[in-house]
Amino acid sequence: MTTPEPTPDAAAPKAPEPASAPTRRAAGFHPGIAFMRLIAPLPLPWLRALGWLLGQVLYVLAVPRRRVVMVNLRLCFPHWPVVERRRVARETFVRFAQAWLDRSWLWHGPAERVRARVRLEGAVEALADPKPTLVFAPHFYGLDAGGMALTLNFQRPMLSIYTPQPNPAVDAWLHQGRSRFGEVQLFNRSDGVKSLVSALRKGGLLYLLPDMNFGPEESIFVPFFGVSAATVPSLSRFARLARAQVVPVVTRMTPSGYTVQVMPPWQDFPTDDVVADTTRMNRELEGWIRTMPEQYYWVHKRFKTRPPGEPGVY
Repeated sequence: MTTPEPTPDAAAPKAPEPASAPTRRAAGFHPGIAFMRLIAPLPLPWLRALGWLLGQVLYVLAVPRRRVVMVNLRLCFPHWPVVERRRVARETFVRFAQAWLDRSWLWHGPAERVRARVRLEGAVEALADPKPTLVFAPHFYGLDAGGMALTLNFQRPMLSIYTPQPNPAVDAWLHQGRSRFGEVQLFNRSDGVKSLVSALRKGGLLYLLPDMNFGPEESIFVPFFGVSAATVPSLSRFARLARAQVVPVVTRMTPSGYTVQVMPPWQDFPTDDVVADTTRMNRELEGWIRTMPEQYYWVHKRFKTRPPGEPGVY
């Protein structure tokens, strides 16, 4: 799944302490990881077909999560007929499963295969600029492929924030997969932001995923498809703290792999108004979602936190 990030209002900062390589190797055997290594060499159409089948099964069996998806789609697209929301819901489980299986070749396949299947396009020169850069990477299912494209194509420090997984073997696998190319620094979400902002100011490129609900303590309420949504304001605050440019990167799953679209840097961002900045972030995101709604991370309880006095929606 995805890795959420802290806001600059997090607890007192301390230096991150990533697990050492020997510790990760000692995490032990995990059958799921062994399976991913086994299927990594398969042709992409075979993997996508397997993902399609797995997605159909998940749609039928994962009833609570399917309800979350349907509520999200009803709130965000109330004008859609029910049959359309069901179609997109089923497809989003398929895309979720396909993206998960694609991690097999993203994290275990040779670099040449990854380069051939993950195409980088758009305003790529913005990411070559050595100035501090925040990559706004929304929660589309291809976000791991997007991060991989950046580590493969740019010789500059890549920064990312992650939440440790309960299973040590899975935690080690995620850590190694996301840092297999280039100079990658993974910061633990619980470690605060001081060292992260310092690395960003030195010319690092931070792959940031702020479009999630982390509860009222870390969020502000701004519209998302016309519905008040608790949203992490870290994009605006990190940009201000590090004096960084913001470059959106949107990754789209395609039959041949992924297309990673680099957008031009945002102008007049951040402002002195964090609410206005975060509202803009959601508004821009809405436009991208409309072009591929089935590829967005609707399985997340985006509207779980409600403004005072409003009833829950799930």
